[in-house]
Amino acid sequence: MQKRLLLLSIVVIAVIGAVWAGFRSGGLKWHSGWVYASDLANMPPSVLSWAEAVDKITEPRLTSDNVAHEIPTELKHYEDRHWFLATQVAEVAEHNVGTCQDFVDLAAMHQRGEVIALPAVTETYVLYKVGERADQKPFSRYYQPPVESNSSAQTRTIPEAITIELYGEARVADAYRGLEENRIRIETDLKSLKEQSLALKKGHGEKQRELQKEISARENELNEIAGEKARLDKFYSQSEMAEIVPGHSRDNLFRDYDVLQSLAKNLGGRAYDLNSPAERQSFKVHMLSSLRPEAVKVLEEVAGAYHRQFSRPLPVSSLFRTEQYQHALRRVNRNAVTIDTPPHSTGLAFDIDYRYMSVAEQNFVMNELARLKREGRIEVIRERNANYHVFAFLDGKRPGDDLIRASLEAAGADPEEEESAETAPKSEEQKPTVKRERAKKQKQTAKTSKAKATTRKRR
Repeated sequence: MQKRLLLLSIVVIAVIGAVWAGFRSGGLKWHSGWVYASDLANMPPSVLSWAEAVDKITEPRLTSDNVAHEIPTELKHYEDRHWFLATQVAEVAEHNVGTCQDFVDLAAMHQRGEVIALPAVTETYVLYKVGERADQKPFSRYYQPPVESNSSAQTRTIPEAITIELYGEARVADAYRGLEENRIRIETDLKSLKEQSLALKKGHGEKQRELQKEISARENELNEIAGEKARLDKFYSQSEMAEIVPGHSRDNLFRDYDVLQSLAKNLGGRAYDLNSPAERQSFKVHMLSSLRPEAVKVLEEVAGAYHRQFSRPLPVSSLFRTEQYQHALRRVNRNAVTIDTPPHSTGLAFDIDYRYMSVAEQNFVMNELARLKREGRIEVIRERNANYHVFAFLDGKRPGDDLIRASLEAAGADPEEEESAETAPKSEEQKPTVKRERAKKQKQTAKTSKAKATTRKRR
């Protein structure tokens, strides 16, 4: 008996150890190996596996050097904090860069060759938590009604977005057919139950109550079927669809689904089954693991320099984000902006995770990014949630200050601040802006009020 208990204890400990190891390496999380199966299978022998690369970037740093943590001015906020976003909005406006509302738009970009799907791991970088919030729900169209143009950045309210689940034409037809068959069956049963109830003679109270329960249950089922059909009609009825989303139709939805299905047949050498929840999630993560070529070039340059210096792959924590995904991410990440042109929805932005880096590693990466910013090739900032946000300029040239100034309101600035911005703020240490002047006036007013109150008290 004792031997059996000992053996059982050993087995339990082994299982717990395996589970812990899996969670530690990420193998049992959303980003387990199956998400990037095709990438991992095609990696050369010299490249670490994804799990090995994650272990490499998260392992404790054994260093005894007392290096000071120095954040270059180029990675700090501008005095007017809207200038950072406005610079990226200006780049989008100057080059007429399209943004992605949802996965349908992103799938179309993949098909047109506008973005590059990145492997999960290379010799110089590893994708870590990219697409972490991707879910297993059916794909959907995301429509965000426009914000009223006459409302200010401070008072405007963003209309609620409309989400329309996507299905193939055959599946929608099957759904309608199934609902109709169930309706006919239930109505036949209901008619029979009502006839039985009417035929019962007095003195069969128990039987009558049983029949009434069954009749109520069937009527509830009919109401549920009517509700399901109404929801289906809402998006797949020609007349009702046009009222919900102008310019959209049922045929548009079928074409949108075909775009997804076409890409799902082959993305990076791997096929995905859109009817499988797990594979839908994997497909979403794979699509989000992409960038425009100009951003890929910057990423590879920084990653290459970091790898040569520290023999580690650079941890990349975010790449493409559709606007639909961005709004979902906003619930858990306050840095996920919800302006009309989110940088990550352009395919030009990516994040580098620095939480596990030593001070020396962080300084090195920041200096590399600062150099690229001085050269006018990127916009960059050090975020407090352990990320460096990097935005690549399409032609390697920063937008002009006039265009950036004109983009301030689109970046969330109040129109009063936009009109008062005469020159481009260079850093936190730059000259006062409207906000600082306003703060000074408020402080002076408070002092004056306090002095008057003191005088009255003395009197």
